[in-house]
Amino acid sequence: MLTFVGRRILVGIGLVFVASLLVFAATNLLPGDAASAVLGRNASPEALAALRAELELERPLHEQYLDWVTDLAQGDLGRSLTNKQPVTALIGYRVVNTLALAVTAALLLLPLSLVLGTWAGIRAGRRADQAISGLTLAFIALPEFVIASILVLVLSVGLDLLPPLSLVRPGENPFSHPTVLVLPVLTLVLVGVAWMVRYVRAGVASAVTSEYVEMARLNGLPEWRVVLRHVLPNALAPSVQAFALTLLWLLGGVVIVETMFAYPGIGAGLVQAIASRDLPTIQSTAMLIAAVYVGITIAADVLVVLLIPKVRTTK
Repeated sequence: MLTFVGRRILVGIGLVFVASLLVFAATNLLPGDAASAVLGRNASPEALAALRAELELERPLHEQYLDWVTDLAQGDLGRSLTNKQPVTALIGYRVVNTLALAVTAALLLLPLSLVLGTWAGIRAGRRADQAISGLTLAFIALPEFVIASILVLVLSVGLDLLPPLSLVRPGENPFSHPTVLVLPVLTLVLVGVAWMVRYVRAGVASAVTSEYVEMARLNGLPEWRVVLRHVLPNALAPSVQAFALTLLWLLGGVVIVETMFAYPGIGAGLVQAIASRDLPTIQSTAMLIAAVYVGITIAADVLVVLLIPKVRTTK
């Protein structure tokens, strides 16, 4: 088991290194640069050249990459090109805000998906299953920004129950005004649950018809014990990977949701950094997201191995 975990960690480190190459290359292919974004369109060539020299934008790319990745490995995210502040200070509170949003959505998403998916799976083909499957398919078909717009139209404009924008001051705890989290969290939960329920439902429906479940029923076990002891443990293994993929989707979904609701998280900060061509902020934010992606994937692989003895002994 330790060997398996060690191999996964080494692969993860390699993936993060590859991600650093791709992020650095992609950010340097963006049109324009920070000097143009700061000085504007009417800046003179002399002023642009002077600012590029000050920001060290004219250095060879391989030197810039080596310095950046070395500092990154030491925990130094660099300084913003547009406002001269450390990137850590710029994105620190945004990371906290995004964690508050994503963790709240995940804590609601997991139990809701398990309950609805299990209920639909043990009643496969019945009205409850058809209703749940139909609703989840409808939410899967709708993009996040459409669901967000509908929620704002109904809950904010129509019923005036919630603020249409999720504004949080820098350094302020988002939970101090929980109403600002309701619409973005609800948007993420509705889409995430739709995917998760279908995965859980498929696993439960397959396990319910298995021979060991039939044997447990023939032995006289109550249905709730059959579900808890025999159905769910065997249905959860594939659902772990699905939940990991849903968490990874949350990281991408928060970019759209935070932008829609003007929520000051890491996704909205990334969009602003791209607009101003602030390369250190873009690169550090992208690498942080990539590292979280790799970490969640490794954790899901390890959890699947722990849940399935056959896979553990094979590894």
